[in-house]
Amino acid sequence: MTGILKFADVYQESVTQPELFWGKAGEEVKWVKKWDKVLDDSNKPFYRWFAGGELNTCYNAVDYHVENGRGEQIAIIYDSPVTDSVAKITYKELLEQVAKFAGALQGMGVVKGDTVIIYMPMIPQAIVAVLACARLGAVHSVVFGGFAPNELAIRINDAQPKVMVSASCGIEGKKVIPYKPLLDEAIRLAEHKPQKTIIFQRPQVSAELIAGHDYDWEELMKTARRADCVTVAATDPLYILYTSGTTGKPKGVMRDNGGHAVALKWSMKHVYDVQPGDVFWAASDVGWVVGHSYIVYAPLLYGCTTIVYEGKPIGTPDPGAFWRVISQHGVKVLFTAPTAFRAIKKEDPHGDYLKKYDIKSLKYLFLAGERLDPDTYHWASDMLKIPVIDHWWQTETGWPIAANCMGIEPFPIKAGSPTRAVPGYKVEILDNNGKELPNGQEGSVAIKLPLPPGCLPTLWNDDKRYLDYVTEIPGYYVTGDGGFYDKDGYLFIMGRIDDVINVAGHRLSTGSMEEIISKHKDVAECAVFGMNEALKGEVPVGFAVLKAGVTRDPAVIVKELVQMVRNDIGAVACFKQCAIVKALPKTRSGKTLRSTMRKIVNLQEYVVPSTIDDPAVLDVIKDAAKKLADEA
Repeated sequence: MTGILKFADVYQESVTQPELFWGKAGEEVKWVKKWDKVLDDSNKPFYRWFAGGELNTCYNAVDYHVENGRGEQIAIIYDSPVTDSVAKITYKELLEQVAKFAGALQGMGVVKGDTVIIYMPMIPQAIVAVLACARLGAVHSVVFGGFAPNELAIRINDAQPKVMVSASCGIEGKKVIPYKPLLDEAIRLAEHKPQKTIIFQRPQVSAELIAGHDYDWEELMKTARRADCVTVAATDPLYILYTSGTTGKPKGVMRDNGGHAVALKWSMKHVYDVQPGDVFWAASDVGWVVGHSYIVYAPLLYGCTTIVYEGKPIGTPDPGAFWRVISQHGVKVLFTAPTAFRAIKKEDPHGDYLKKYDIKSLKYLFLAGERLDPDTYHWASDMLKIPVIDHWWQTETGWPIAANCMGIEPFPIKAGSPTRAVPGYKVEILDNNGKELPNGQEGSVAIKLPLPPGCLPTLWNDDKRYLDYVTEIPGYYVTGDGGFYDKDGYLFIMGRIDDVINVAGHRLSTGSMEEIISKHKDVAECAVFGMNEALKGEVPVGFAVLKAGVTRDPAVIVKELVQMVRNDIGAVACFKQCAIVKALPKTRSGKTLRSTMRKIVNLQEYVVPSTIDDPAVLDVIKDAAKKLADEA
């Protein structure tokens, strides 16, 4: 496809004739009944795609491939350095497991429209459970394994599952985390009581089951009858995914069946430039949106081989972990978070571990989930000698908003930019009054309605809160991110609007300061926040993590960082303080806990997020922030 299509033509059709564009894309999906209308806009701002159409997402992801000659192709490679095991599952074997597990759920009374919560580690059974729900027309809600009981209880109350599916434990690095006590406590705390739970017993921990309430996965599978695919409407819900950091009533992003299947299948070819049969690896977790879209659904809908990786980029066992997986399994595309590469860069700045592996199969590296700083981009690009593609999207959209579309017409890469809006998304930069800003001016990044297929049609049982996204600026979905287009039409995302600080009347982006600091030869990663200050309103303070093996005096490094920001932005930035710390607090998916750090910096109360990877890091940040405040 590369070189045949012109990006400008494809994009133009997608935003001026969306019904024609997505109607053609919809032909790639197998329908039980074709749609009556590609876009139903009769109830704005609640748009519905492929109204009147009927299908089954599981059929499209599994049965279809078996029926069309891919039965013996590997569908899933399970690679688990934490248990020292690798397993491969063909599409035919996957179909057998999914049909039987769907039968087990059916035997427990799960029918079309019911909800099922899946609380599992990164094992193939998690994907089987997801697809089994889709097979029955049941709505799945995957909650990241190991989430705190209170957070899980909040989601149980909102989703009201008939059944819970879990495992006896998860493994985080060298730690084994028993799940059953967490699950039991969550059910005890919840007002809604799920009728039954299914537990997959792992060899590392054997969970005690409560007779009549808890059921053993393997025992159920022995007697389960295969369930057929249940036809659902294109507009019926496929899943609920709760955004992390939920407080009070959780925000459940809902995805429908038809538009989701069409958009994700389209994205594999046009954004990622893969072909059916290629090995695609999204190094994320099934509990996050990347896992839903690009570990489970998109690769399987397109007939690829997907990798389920139970490990980390470093420490399982070393910084060569990713290179080993790519080499061993012939990965064509790797998609992960910039944090993963910053971790590898920190531990192995010269790429010594990379030299041990043959990774010639790797054609592209895609990064998303947070801003890709230019230094990490250049490091990865220099090491790998392949296109390193920054792309930007959100839990709410479910697939990329902006990317360098490798399967249409690749553009020259600009460090710090995810390139162009993806076909289907009309991305505009608006001022506070909703007026479009010219190229070069920073403002609020918004998407003109309707959002393309695959994005959230609403929030689960909460149309009112969905309206918050689409009524702040009428006719637009407001992303909450700030950014600008440069003179060449490249989009730059500068981070959350919250990360723009006001220093003595000057609006400054903390993202641009982070970009400068990250260029320092000794810095592995950094974060900058606005600290409240009586005279100037806010002043920026930084936290920097050094690369492994750096022995220089931290005070000298801080002076150099301050000077770099002064040289690039000027004295107006008032960047004078930076703490050298061993680590930044992260979620288990690798995102920096920015809102928590912002509260710590400003001595505000905060709740330790349930998603945090290592709570002890917060104490380090607290001590460093106090020291910075005292110095100020």
